Amino acid sequence: MTVSALTGLSMMSLLSLGYLSWDWTSPNQVEQPNHRRPHIIFIMTDDQGFNDIGYHNADIHTPTLDRLAADGVKLENYYIQPICTPSRSQFITGRYQIHTGLQHSIIRSRQPSCLPFDLRTLPQRLQDVGYSTHMVGKWHLGFYKQDCLPTRRGFQTYFGSLTGSVDYYTYKSCDGPKICGYDLHDGERVAWGEGGRYSTHLYTQRVRKILASHDPLSQPLFIYLSFQAVHTPLQSPREYVYPYRRMGNIYRRMYAGMVSAVDEAVRNVTYALRKYGYYKNSVIIFSTDNGGQPLFGGSNWPLRGRKGTYWEGGVRGIGFVHSPLLRRRKRVSRALVHITDWYPTLLGLAGGNVSQTEGLDGYDMWETISDGKESPRLEILHNIDPLYNSARHGSIKTGFGIWNTAVQAAVRVGDWKLLTGDPGYGDWTPPQMLGNFPETWWSLERHVEPKKSLWLFNVAKDPYERYDLAEQRPDVVKQLLARLVFYNRTAVPVRYPAEDPRADPSRNGGAWGPWAGDDDNWEAFYLRKIKVKKQKRKLCKMKSYFKRLNMKIMSNRI
Repeated sequence: MTVSALTGLSMMSLLSLGYLSWDWTSPNQVEQPNHRRPHIIFIMTDDQGFNDIGYHNADIHTPTLDRLAADGVKLENYYIQPICTPSRSQFITGRYQIHTGLQHSIIRSRQPSCLPFDLRTLPQRLQDVGYSTHMVGKWHLGFYKQDCLPTRRGFQTYFGSLTGSVDYYTYKSCDGPKICGYDLHDGERVAWGEGGRYSTHLYTQRVRKILASHDPLSQPLFIYLSFQAVHTPLQSPREYVYPYRRMGNIYRRMYAGMVSAVDEAVRNVTYALRKYGYYKNSVIIFSTDNGGQPLFGGSNWPLRGRKGTYWEGGVRGIGFVHSPLLRRRKRVSRALVHITDWYPTLLGLAGGNVSQTEGLDGYDMWETISDGKESPRLEILHNIDPLYNSARHGSIKTGFGIWNTAVQAAVRVGDWKLLTGDPGYGDWTPPQMLGNFPETWWSLERHVEPKKSLWLFNVAKDPYERYDLAEQRPDVVKQLLARLVFYNRTAVPVRYPAEDPRADPSRNGGAWGPWAGDDDNWEAFYLRKIKVKKQKRKLCKMKSYFKRLNMKIMSNRI
């Protein structure tokens, strides 16, 4: 039964067909022998906050996700990155941002940048060990040339959007005023004619089609389902919003409906795994990509901060693993897990040799997740961003001569978490805070600490980051500052080039897609441009170029 057919049926029709009464915890109707290498389904949502799932907040209706998590392993000490591109890059490479050059902001649609070509991605390694690899949904890892596309980075098939945000029905994406284009792709071609269909439904239908056309006995399968939801724009079919009609916050109401649409989509995928004989030898991972945005309906309550910040509300994620292959199921894990860990974990589960990939920052967590063993991870570098706005009151002196606290950085070691620079908006926002206030009004709710550039929290005892212990524990502060110095010595220069006017969709048939030739090298292009014109430029413009390109000087100045 297709998704399009389901949407046209009433609730009673579905019940009469046995669809909603399907017992997905019962043995598969199609008995299949266990395989040495499991089928892997990785599901990622976009901008879903810590408080935006049923088992954290009963106001959000996610029965499928709740049951899958309850029957599997909930990861309640799971960390992601505060914005889109960094989380996705770390998942697919197993490396911190400082080791891929993507430590500043996101990859914008007109930037000639993407994942470094010298890094082998997770799907490429899975292909090496015999997997059939497929991606459906949001990419957001660059596309300025053909070699950046998902189909060139390890996925045999791809269906989805390349940019960071699109309309859920028209697939229109804008990167600035009047810089708009169509963004839905099937493989390496533009998928014209798909407009009008809600992306959550469309992506789910494509996954079901992949499962239906593949033989689960012949080859293991890896599917990366990267939902656009629940990122803005806030759009949802009415039937999902109606159950939340009593919510006073209109943004929150629409957002909740979008979450429920995702929950139904995951149910449809799970149903297809059972129907086509994958389930008994499958591993399903669910992960958010960053914290929620309260301005547009999201909630990270009771955590501090929001999307785009290094407070717990920006980097503490929803995550769980559901699989018949788990040895210890139906439990909550508080082991420290980071999004970089999926690369070695899934590669090891697939029978690959993790030791052949040098420079990974992730750890193989399968025994921790499946058996409940102690986590091999003791610390997390949340990030070091030398290009982010410097904190006015930060200095080397404030950092005990060890680290310049004007630089935005965050690290966790054991139970301790240290933040320097400007971590971003730092209030605790209840879920029903009115979302239709002017954006400037939100500063009235902000927990303002204008003269600070250094914070220390014991996040095991104080997960809501209410008690700054920096002054009481200078010994711990110094140790964590030293860890930042250690990590910074391994950092590569930031890749954040200026926008390229050639990317404008109006120059490329009205759609977003690769615009540079295979021989184009953005670093060489802009370096040549600087060299030719340096005699004519004022000093301030020269500094601007160096800041945008982040020559090694910027990293070494920290």
